[in-house]
Amino acid sequence: MATSLAVAAPVVTRTLRVALIGNPNTGKTTLFNRLCGARAKTSNFPGTTTSMRLGRFRRAGLSDWDIVDLPGLYGLYFEGPEARIVRDVLHGDHAEPAPDVLVVISDATNLSRNLILVGELLAGPLPVVMALNMTDLAARRGLTISTAALSERLGVPVIPLVASKGEGIGPLVEAIDRVTGQRQPRRPLPSGLEALTAWADEVVASAGGSTLPAAPDTLTERLDLVLTHPVAGTLVFLLVMGGLFWTLFAFAALPMQLIEYTFAQLGRLVSMFLPPGPVASLVSDGVIGGIAGTLVFLPQICLLFFLISLLEDTGYLARAAFVNDRFFRRFGLPGHAFVPLLTAHACALPGIMSSRLIPSRRDRLVTIMVTPFISCSARLPVYVLLTTMLFASRPALAGFAFAACYVLGAGAAFGSAALFGRTVMRGKPRPMVLELPTYKRPSLRTALLTAKDQAFAFLRTAGTVIVAICVVMWWLSAYPRVATVPAAAALRAEASQPGQPAERVQALTSEADRVQAKAQQAGSLAGHLGRGIEPVFRPLGYDWQLSVGLLTSFLAREVFVSTMSVLAGGGGGRHIDAKDEGVMVRIRQMSRDNGSPVFTPATSASALVFFVLAMQCLPTLAVTRRETGALKYAALQLAYMSTVAWVSAFIVFQSLRALGVS
Repeated sequence: MATSLAVAAPVVTRTLRVALIGNPNTGKTTLFNRLCGARAKTSNFPGTTTSMRLGRFRRAGLSDWDIVDLPGLYGLYFEGPEARIVRDVLHGDHAEPAPDVLVVISDATNLSRNLILVGELLAGPLPVVMALNMTDLAARRGLTISTAALSERLGVPVIPLVASKGEGIGPLVEAIDRVTGQRQPRRPLPSGLEALTAWADEVVASAGGSTLPAAPDTLTERLDLVLTHPVAGTLVFLLVMGGLFWTLFAFAALPMQLIEYTFAQLGRLVSMFLPPGPVASLVSDGVIGGIAGTLVFLPQICLLFFLISLLEDTGYLARAAFVNDRFFRRFGLPGHAFVPLLTAHACALPGIMSSRLIPSRRDRLVTIMVTPFISCSARLPVYVLLTTMLFASRPALAGFAFAACYVLGAGAAFGSAALFGRTVMRGKPRPMVLELPTYKRPSLRTALLTAKDQAFAFLRTAGTVIVAICVVMWWLSAYPRVATVPAAAALRAEASQPGQPAERVQALTSEADRVQAKAQQAGSLAGHLGRGIEPVFRPLGYDWQLSVGLLTSFLAREVFVSTMSVLAGGGGGRHIDAKDEGVMVRIRQMSRDNGSPVFTPATSASALVFFVLAMQCLPTLAVTRRETGALKYAALQLAYMSTVAWVSAFIVFQSLRALGVS
């Protein structure tokens, strides 16, 4: 049934609020960016996790407008979350003012289908302006539509538009001005989907257009034969996503290194201008380190969403989702989940954030819950360390174990998705009913603005949490302060003796720093916590030192290597590369309190499995909390992944011991 919008006629006594509404892939967001540009922000509708974009349209010498970009939908009669949100917004039920004017963006190449939504909106009292977009593409395909006849039949202004080129923006603004404050006249419109469909065909015919979608050109048909083919389409998808994956690593590496270098220099400046002590340590290691740990993710996040926007704008993402849908649905995931799962190989944070592309909330939640199982780049130093421990002189087996980590993580993600679909998130993925959009030249402007929006959204939410976590972890590692241990004092005393070569003094001082850092780790709150949680991890083969490494790795997985190096007397707190042979030797030779090795083969294998499967990243939990809108999902994610990791690592360790592998 058509939905009637029984809302009061607008009385504009504030900044005019214009809502952009339309079917998916009609150019709504492109028009929004043309109107608002950088004067926009992305947020969630109150009480939901569905995002909206709000912007300000500046008009020289005239009052500004507030522009809201509503979710794309095919009709108000749908029961999906997008339709419910749009209905609530039009009623003014979402703690947001109801719009004063509706601008419905329609695709000129498929006007008959688009008019179904137009008919529903005409049944309400809100003034409507119809923006007929992609008229250039319709003309190239031989479609001629009389906007004057269409306007007369609908009783509302109809403005031809090419949003990607900015054509028609001026007349559209003038039309909005004309209808502002007017009560939309009631019209006898049909009720129900079937009746509206027949009415839409009649309207298109009266305007001189075709009642059928414009036939795709031969190039589009040839491309679709390849891109939607079960085999060829899958190969193309792997190539495209492989290129995306490679780009994230290759092009984000330099800005990430620059960010790390910049903040390292800031830390050195702090140490130069502040006297040694807790304040300098807090600013350098806690605050500056925390900000660096936040900003270092930005290049990947910006580049990811920039590339996704380009792919979406070309029309390819819909075809990739179509190709993957059949395989993903076997495990309770929608085809749309391929982007989050693939990009999570770079970092789980942008992977989870990109789940916004998934239309169903249930499918979006399942995807978010399993995305951290995918092995991200932060795990690589840990994988290098532990696989080298296991197969020091057998590089072929080390390489096989390294690849197996990725397979294990992906298997856990798909298996967990199937489990969630039968238990706590019972249900099946929403059937992928999608219209393949036309191929278009992507908009660099839209891609850049999308990257900007996502970057600021990340900094506003997860960024603050990450900095707070860094400060807390610094405090746990820094207090209580441990007095200078005799071994460190002896080394410094030897270094202070006159006549020592400069190289010898530097070596003795560095060794004293390493010895003292190890003592500080052991005597700090983090060290005491490590001893406190050691009984939990003892069945997995871990002592208190390895438990401390697990504890600090919750800040970031790669911190594990640096922590173990400090405990081994080889790091001094600096960034540690897992390929550093000296570090590898020191860590491999670490001993427990009873003198036995820390990293036995069974323990190394157990730790490797644990790191593949565990939720070892508090920033990821912060983003999960933000994207789901509820703390319970982050808590469930932590509890579930920790349980899976502990049980799996326990099985590996105890099985190897039973087989005689120590």
